Parts: sequence; C-alpha cells; structure tokens
Amino acid sequence: MSGKTGSATNHWLQNMIDKLEDQEKEIKLGGGEKRIAKHHNKGKLTARERIDLLKDEDSVFQELGLWAGYEMYEEDGGCPSGGVITGIGMVSGRECMIIANDATVKAGAWFPITAKKNLRAQEIAIENHIPLIYLVDSAGVYLPMQDEIFPDKEHFGRIFRNNAIISAKGIPQIAAIMGSCVAGGAYLPIMSDEALIVDGTGSVFLAGSYLVKAAIGEDVDNETLGGATTHTEISGVTDYKMDDDQQCLATIRDLVDKLGPFNTAGFNRKNAKAPARQASEIYDILPESRTSPYDMNKILECIVDEESFTEFKKGYGQTLITGYARIDGWSVGIVANQRTVSRTKKGEMQIGGVIYSDSADKAARFIMNCNQKKIPIIFFQDVTGFMIGKRSEHGGIIKDGAKMVNAMSNSTVPKITIVVGNSYGAGNYAMCGRAYDPRFMYAWPTANIAVMSGTSASKTLMQIQVAAMKKKGEEVSEEDQKKIMKKISDRYDEQTDVRYAASRLWVDGIIKPEDTRNRISKAISCANLNPEIEEYKTGVLQT
Repeated sequence: MSGKTGSATNHWLQNMIDKLEDQEKEIKLGGGEKRIAKHHNKGKLTARERIDLLKDEDSVFQELGLWAGYEMYEEDGGCPSGGVITGIGMVSGRECMIIANDATVKAGAWFPITAKKNLRAQEIAIENHIPLIYLVDSAGVYLPMQDEIFPDKEHFGRIFRNNAIISAKGIPQIAAIMGSCVAGGAYLPIMSDEALIVDGTGSVFLAGSYLVKAAIGEDVDNETLGGATTHTEISGVTDYKMDDDQQCLATIRDLVDKLGPFNTAGFNRKNAKAPARQASEIYDILPESRTSPYDMNKILECIVDEESFTEFKKGYGQTLITGYARIDGWSVGIVANQRTVSRTKKGEMQIGGVIYSDSADKAARFIMNCNQKKIPIIFFQDVTGFMIGKRSEHGGIIKDGAKMVNAMSNSTVPKITIVVGNSYGAGNYAMCGRAYDPRFMYAWPTANIAVMSGTSASKTLMQIQVAAMKKKGEEVSEEDQKKIMKKISDRYDEQTDVRYAASRLWVDGIIKPEDTRNRISKAISCANLNPEIEEYKTGVLQT
C-alpha cells in the first residue's frame, strides 16, 4: 500500500490503513538502517535499490508477499518480508517476476517462509508464463531451522525442481549472482537460462573456504574458489562477468529487451471507462462493523467500468451477485457475496453474506458459463459460510455447495480473489480461497480469514472447555467463564487479523480498496501471457 486516500481524516478505515502503511515502511527497511549502511560500504546496492534500477523508469513494481514472516520468528531476530523481495515489474517493456534476496536480513538466509515465498513467486510465473529474474545474494539455509526448510516436498529443493520445469516450459529465467550463493542455493542461478556474476562481491560454490578446509584440508580463499573470474574464465559456470551492480542490472535489461515474441491467451479487452463511482466512495459504503449489511453492488460500481455490468440471474439466489463486466477494459466474470438482507418470492428472509442453496446453484452455473466463454473470473469475498439448520440440510445445502465447489475447483480460466471482509469456513473454499489456486489473491485491510467468526468460535470453544471442567468436578463461576472467553477471544482475534494471513502468504498482499481495480487489471494482463487454457471438465455433479 502507498499514498493517502481522498477520504476524510480520522475515518476508521483510513486510520487502519495509516497504521498498516507505517508498519510497511519498517518492513521495507529489512535488517535496518545499520545493515543497509554496511551493505553500501561493501559497494553493493540493497535488494530494493536493485529492483528500482532494474525496472522500467516510472513503472510501478507490484510487490507480492511484503508481509511474509511478520511476527513469525521473533526469537530468531525476525525475518522482515521473509528475507526476499518478490513482485512483478516491467523490464524493457516486458512483465517479469523479480525475486531478490535481501542480504540485510540474516545475510539473506532462508527461513521456512523464505522458501514458501520463493515457491509462490515461481508458481505465479509458471501459471502466467512470466519471465523470471533472480537477484541472488544469500548465505543459504538458516541452519537452526534446517529441518523445516530442507527435506520436504514444498521446501528448499522444490525451487530447483521448479527451475527445471520452468525451463522446459520455455519460460525465460535470468539469474544474477550479486553476493553470496552457497551450497544447494548454487544450483538456482546455474539452472537458469543465463547467469551473470558481479566481480568482487558475487561468489558461487557448493562449499565455502572454511568448510573446504574442514572437510578435505585444502587451503583456498572464497574468491579463488568461486569468484567471478573463476566462473567466467575457468569453470565456465557463469556467462557474464560484471564490474558492479549497476552494470549487471543494465545487462539484464538488455537481455530481456532481446527476448523473442510470445503468444497470449487473447482475453477480451476494449478501451477502458472509469467506474461510475469514485474509488474513495468505498470508505463510505463499507461499514465498520463486519456484521452490518451493505450493498456489494455499490462497491462494484467503484471498481468496474461504467455501464459494463450485465447481471446473471439477478432475482435468483440473491446472496450472491453474478455477472459479466469490464475492469480497466478487460472482460471479466464476477462472483461476489451480497451483504444486504433479501427475501425470496416465498417471503423467506435471506441473510447477507451467507450462501444459500439457490445462490450456490446460480454460482456453479455462472462459473461454467465463464469457462465456456473463456472469461477470467473475479471473486469478491465477504462470506460467513453456507446456511445451516434443518431447512437448509433437508434442502440439500451440502449437495448444492459441493456443486459450486466442484465447478470452481475445475475452472481453467484465470481466477482472481479479493477478500473484502469476512472469509469464513466453507465460504472461503467456495469463493476461491488460497487452497483453490487463484492466480492472484489480495485482501483489504478489513479482511478476516478463519474457519468461523471470532464470536462463534470463542463461544463454541468456551462451551467445550467449561463442559470439560465441569465433567472433572470443577466449579466454573460466571467470572471464570468471562476470563476463559477473553483468553480464547484474544487469541482468535490475533489469528484472524489480516496481517496474520499475509505473514503466512495465505494472500499475496494487503491492498487499499482503491488499488483493487489496478491490481485486477495487472493480474489479467499477466494471465493473458499464458496462451494455454485447458478444456473445462467438472466431473460428477449431484443434481
């Protein structure tokens, strides 16, 4: 997030954003100003400075995973932004995934979240056929946590497997060794298509001089072992020897500039129109209480191109909005939770934010239509789950919910998810939560992701705990129950906070509401780079 909105000062949402932006400034300092100064004294640019020089002038670097590692490794000194910066930037007119180790954070060492963030960046590049640029400056695995980083399927080694898969798919990979590159990490740049190395600061080897001495008794310095001269003139491991960071980054730009042509998916796009409402109006539409109703149609009017929305089955299943629209000119399908209270023709009241059988049935049909027409789907989540109770169960809510989940899971067109508010339980799943492979997933500062609301969870857990205590013969006073409730509630509130989700990469970023339109447009632009759309099949659907 960056910049201020045009909304009134002291607005509850603006205050929330201001606090997040202050925290983001701290995160972007990485290991802190002292370590940045040390980095500069070595003649090296920081990771963020490198990215700024690499990307096209006046273009915006769309960072992903900024909050990774937030408050996760406090006992180990912290790992701001997971010790690596990832995002999409324009380089010589081409959208590229940039992955840059932040050596101011534990010398760029890999924590578990570092591996997860790298894998997520590679996943985005694979799904969207985006060229990858690695700016390598890392001391390797953080040894005290090696068992959480090294051996498993989604750990460190998966990075190099992905290098091979990405290469086989014909997606360009360029790596620059701009600092340390040690042990298993040495494979990443060398498994890329081309590798550059900066003289004097870049080095790459399977084992450094100390380990070589300890293991085989050989005396050799790191520069001779694996410096720029060694690998460009003796071993042939790297392809380009660079004088400094600046020359290295300029050469990468030159290499990207000469990439060959590429095909696209050909998603429908026309000249964009501004939305009917100003984006700043979202601040007045969205209520502070997450249980209060509001009209999601008004939120959409702040995001979609004016007069472009064609609603599908408007009068049916009214707790979900489905329809076709344009966002920044791109043709999209929209599935959004409606938060107003509605009534069916039978006079039955339907609670906003809850998915009913008719809503699920409508959404399943609409998702299949979007796949038939090759239209990307945008999910706007503010969902408390599926409707419960005797009437819903007898009506087959599980069957209808499964139909929606099936249709969404098998969707082959790009899916993009925006978490506006609540994202609870099976509602998170049906509305394309992280487990269902959205190409990109963003959250507003107001987002909460959990198995159920904090109030419901706290009451349920308290009842279970009190019942267990009474079973043991313990007396539980009303005051005791309040203390138990507060303890559970505080813990649950922490875990449902949007920063908790972003720190674990359940979402790709926390964005301001007014940035939503641009993020969606950029996501579709990236998705359009992959011309391969599989045939849509749903399998067995109960009717």
